[in-house]
Amino acid sequence: MPKYRRFALVAIVLALATGGCASPAAPASAPRDDRPLVLATFTVLRDLAQRVAGDELRVESVTKVGAEIHGYEPTPSDLTRAHGAQLILSNGLGLEGWLAQFVQDVDAPQVVLSKGIDPIDITVGEYKGRPNPHAWMSPVAAEVYVRNAAAAFATLLPGAADEFSANADALIAQLGELADELRSAVAALPESQRMLISCEGAFSYLARDAGLDEGYLWAVNQESQGTARQAAALIDTVRQRHVPAVFCESTVSDAVQQQVVADTGARFGGILYVDSLSDGPPVATFPDLLRYDIRAIVDGLGGSR
Repeated sequence: MPKYRRFALVAIVLALATGGCASPAAPASAPRDDRPLVLATFTVLRDLAQRVAGDELRVESVTKVGAEIHGYEPTPSDLTRAHGAQLILSNGLGLEGWLAQFVQDVDAPQVVLSKGIDPIDITVGEYKGRPNPHAWMSPVAAEVYVRNAAAAFATLLPGAADEFSANADALIAQLGELADELRSAVAALPESQRMLISCEGAFSYLARDAGLDEGYLWAVNQESQGTARQAAALIDTVRQRHVPAVFCESTVSDAVQQQVVADTGARFGGILYVDSLSDGPPVATFPDLLRYDIRAIVDGLGGSR
């Protein structure tokens, strides 16, 4: 057999052995998203802002799901995203102690979503006299956040101002329904059971708007959280008020609160969500978070020891 025919035969055999196909092409890259980037400091604000932005803006969070926001340490990739953002949204009220250094070389305008709320000052601990930063946990105060986001987005993208306003109205209507649900449920509780006990004092605004008294181990996440003195004071409160259930937040340890349960006979009412959404249920969205917490609180306080 001539040499060139042997080479041709080998080529045919190899082609058949590999299925007669060329190497698969590299997967196409994801389409480029040219929408303005808005960077929120944590996942709760990201979801709130995305609901107002609709499809007009791309909203991302600095922190990931499950992160504790107070003492967060930004990464180099976080800083890279910040430099690519057209707007940065924060909570303010001293929540993001790391933010000033994080954005010191970033040109994007910054908007504090809590601006305009009626702040509640912390009355105990090393943060005494400072505003409680957890205002988004009240469906009433959260309306201010929504309006501030819509106004900031209208400045960033004036052509979509009407859409931002309509989206804000829809979200505020949801928040109003949740506020009504909370007030009605708390009003149905015996007055002696209208006290919310948590690990961190993250529910001051929700408690104020619902007509609940509030107790907690520590005011704001700190290194000295869960001390023996804090636990002893809370145990006395739970006993004196005959509180039926106590709670703890998802991003902190509930070990000390479990000791309060053991020493008082109160039930552990479960985990509440504050600083972070979850990856999927039960609190994949900001309205989900409020709805879940409201129902968990009411169910816990509605029982007896």
